[in-house]
Amino acid sequence: FRFKDSLAEELQSADLVISHAGAGSCLETLEKGKPLIVVINDKLMDNHQLELAKQLHRDGYVLYCNCSTLVETLQSMNLSALKPFPPGQPDKFASFLDKVFGLQ
Repeated sequence: FRFKDSLAEELQSADLVISHAGAGSCLETLEKGKPLIVVINDKLMDNHQLELAKQLHRDGYVLYCNCSTLVETLQSMNLSALKPFPPGQPDKFASFLDKVFGLQ
């Protein structure tokens, strides 16, 4: 896709998502409960996508690779080994902010 306001419909019907390792793309996909392979763009400054992909992989939520290893990853993947991503807890974050700003 060049640009879409939302990928919600496509994510809902997907059996597997292959995406770049942007935080928004990763979290939106994982929150929908879809298996995810993130493909690192190692040409970005500071390679921040690699940090996120490695952590999500260590935690058991995603598989990751780069463009040159995507085919190998697809051939050897075991999606059943991926763990479900836990739901967000916005109330805890709101409570934390209240404490930080002295509103509680």
